[in-house]
Amino acid sequence: MKDGFLRVGVATPAVTVANPESNADSCIVCARAAAADGVRVLVLPELTLSSYGCSDLFFQKTLLTGCEAALARFARETRDLDLITFIGLPVRAGNRLYNCAAAVSRGEILGVVPKTHIPNYNEFYEARHFAPAPDSTRDVSLAGTVVPFGSKLIFACCEMPTLKIACEICEDLWVSVPPSCAHAAAGATVIVNLSASDELVGKADYRRTLLTAHSARNQCAYLYANAGRDESGNDCVYSAHSLIAENGNILAERAPFAPDEITACEIDTDRLSGERAHVHSYLPDLPEGYREIPFSLTPCETPLRTPPCRTPFVPEDQPGRSARCALILNIQATALAGRIQRAHAPGCVIGVSGGLDSTLSLLVAVRAFDQIGRDRRAVTGITMPCFGTTARTRSNAEKLMDALGVTARVVDIKAAVAQHFSDIGHDPDQHDVVYENAQARERTQILMDVANADGSLVIGTGDLSELALGWATYNGDHMSMYATNASVPKTLVRYLVSHEADRFEAEGQGKIAALLRDVLATPVSPELLPPKDGEIAQCTEGIVGPYELHDFFLYYTVRHGF
Repeated sequence: MKDGFLRVGVATPAVTVANPESNADSCIVCARAAAADGVRVLVLPELTLSSYGCSDLFFQKTLLTGCEAALARFARETRDLDLITFIGLPVRAGNRLYNCAAAVSRGEILGVVPKTHIPNYNEFYEARHFAPAPDSTRDVSLAGTVVPFGSKLIFACCEMPTLKIACEICEDLWVSVPPSCAHAAAGATVIVNLSASDELVGKADYRRTLLTAHSARNQCAYLYANAGRDESGNDCVYSAHSLIAENGNILAERAPFAPDEITACEIDTDRLSGERAHVHSYLPDLPEGYREIPFSLTPCETPLRTPPCRTPFVPEDQPGRSARCALILNIQATALAGRIQRAHAPGCVIGVSGGLDSTLSLLVAVRAFDQIGRDRRAVTGITMPCFGTTARTRSNAEKLMDALGVTARVVDIKAAVAQHFSDIGHDPDQHDVVYENAQARERTQILMDVANADGSLVIGTGDLSELALGWATYNGDHMSMYATNASVPKTLVRYLVSHEADRFEAEGQGKIAALLRDVLATPVSPELLPPKDGEIAQCTEGIVGPYELHDFFLYYTVRHGF
């Protein structure tokens, strides 16, 4: 539970039609197994204690009182478990019968949520038995205690302020405006759904789509527990297809007709709360008609069974990564093309070093000019060798510019920088920050002046990781008219260049592909210190640390506010 992490689960216990005592046994076993697995929020299917397929037996007092007794026993026999469980049963309140979910924690029935939308179409005949949830919240007597009863209940964890749970039942999710939309706006970060959704061809895919979109729209975790094969005794078949989604991602899933098991994973309520801080559709106070019900869980560490992705900016699967790279390159090229056109610029100027970042900027510029039908010769690439430049990077820069068909220039800056050292009285043998930054600032001056000559734009090459670390020379390479890589972290730059190498290879341009792969194999370096035996002497990650680590921190800081 520390830092908003919480293990949650959905399960489908074995049930028998109209046998609450037996069903309670199954639910108790399930709750104990879940608690032993570290689950703190457990969701069971719709009408678990009675079973969903009771039909007109729902009108029998024996069944209803049996379900109340079973609920009381479930609460009593799970009072030593450190979790909150949502369990389904029919409840008579006043003169009406409701399809309900009871929230139970530490031996206490916290509240009862009736189903709002009652399906009465196709294979569903619930309106024959159940009434829709009343508009207001009231107290009812159930299982020997008085409990809140209504659809607008939010269960709030005292020890974990970002854990607020609301409930809806099956059909409630499938309507055009689910009750959970209002629950999320009222502050619920976790929505639980007790369901008895039968299986049809294509329906499992639809459920996944529904939960993915709904959890994203409401920036919530969504726990969906579905009825299983024991309910398949009439004209419908149930597969126990259950899912856990969080903010647009399916975190865990029990596949249709999979063996009985508890489906569990960790969610992050602090992350959800942080996401919501950026938008204004969530209400500052609890709306009228809602009631917040406190409950307690013992704070403890939550081991993450599924570790976070080591490279969160980069999809782990190859097809997903390739699609992501193609999209990013198109975004970069389209943005640059638009800026070139709006600025009425005749071309652009790029400092090409033979390193990763400038290579990516060059590739993006070529794409942009191809996109708007401009001659690639309007892209001017300038390589500016100086004290730290190696033959490998200079050669790659020159060959790549030539192969891509851009205007290539070589401006050796050693004499200019040496003159600057003489002017300011700096010893050129003192390889300090002055020695390094003087080279970067001289390069930027050349790029700016060449661009000014005909109104072109200087394209910046620095990436998001370098900008976040401040790994750039002030008034040097941190200056440009348009920075194509400013939103691309270093770990992703590598995959983008690799993607382009594969593309050129597939198009029969093996020479370009080979050059790009050699750039990829070159150590990341600003090349501002003299080489050692012709090899790069200054490796960036040896100074600032590994970019995989920086980008890991950067993602969770920038994207989620950690």
